[in-house]
Amino acid sequence: MNSNNFPMPARRLTATAAATVLAAGPVALAGAGSAHATTDHGRAGAVVLRTGLDVSLLNKTVNVPLAVSLNEVQAPRSAQKTALTAQLDGVDGGRPFSVLRADVATAKATVSAGKAEGYTSLAHAAVHVPGLPLLSLIEVEQVTSKATCEAGKKPIASSNLLGSVTVLGKKVTLSVGGPTVVTVPGVGEVRLDLSKTETTSRTAAASALELKVSINPLKLNVAEVEGTVTLAGATCESPAAPQPADPVTDVKPQGAAAEAGLAETGGSSVTPYVAGGAVALLAAGGGALALTRRRRA
Repeated sequence: MNSNNFPMPARRLTATAAATVLAAGPVALAGAGSAHATTDHGRAGAVVLRTGLDVSLLNKTVNVPLAVSLNEVQAPRSAQKTALTAQLDGVDGGRPFSVLRADVATAKATVSAGKAEGYTSLAHAAVHVPGLPLLSLIEVEQVTSKATCEAGKKPIASSNLLGSVTVLGKKVTLSVGGPTVVTVPGVGEVRLDLSKTETTSRTAAASALELKVSINPLKLNVAEVEGTVTLAGATCESPAAPQPADPVTDVKPQGAAAEAGLAETGGSSVTPYVAGGAVALLAAGGGALALTRRRRA
């Protein structure tokens, strides 16, 4: 009897452990899938003004990098800035130097479910560089840029220029087809690119105006300025497209099906033990019958 009773619980314990592992598998995978699906929410950025200029003072005896950004914002967290001036210290005899002044200067970056967008608006703005305190490098009436990236859709980038543009005191007509070069004798040269946009399968970028600047007033080498200026920039990167939920499979513990089959044919979980008891009773009955026959004989 001992050899018949102990192996059975051991087999049942093994089946129970296997069922626990199999049942836990889909839960763990589902959790991993959810974490992966929420890691990339998209990105957006915007900036009103960015300069990358090298200012050489006093016949290039002093070099001062003029790296300024106004109202630069980045998301995944939505952000907005609306400062109207950008100043720099240390290039105008120790006095604050005003690089940009505007009536409107807004940069906004937003990221929501399935969408990322950068937006910039600039109105009635004037940009100045050292060496030309009374003459604007550029004046614009209104420029805007927008970059929109939606999950599963092609990104869009656009820029608009409204009203007139004045460069080094001269009104100019800009063309989207190529750069416009403005040269002012005794002052310098500015090359302008209008409405530069770029898109890929998941990103977009736009800038209303990009200027390449070379300024040396009267060639006196008092304040020589070289570099780039960007007005109204916007960028975005698409959020990851939502992944379809994995189908939930009905995982049944190994070994449970055999017990269920017994139940369907009239058996139950205690059937092995009942059967074992019946065999024992049958053996005992057979022994008693044999003993009775010997006594009668």
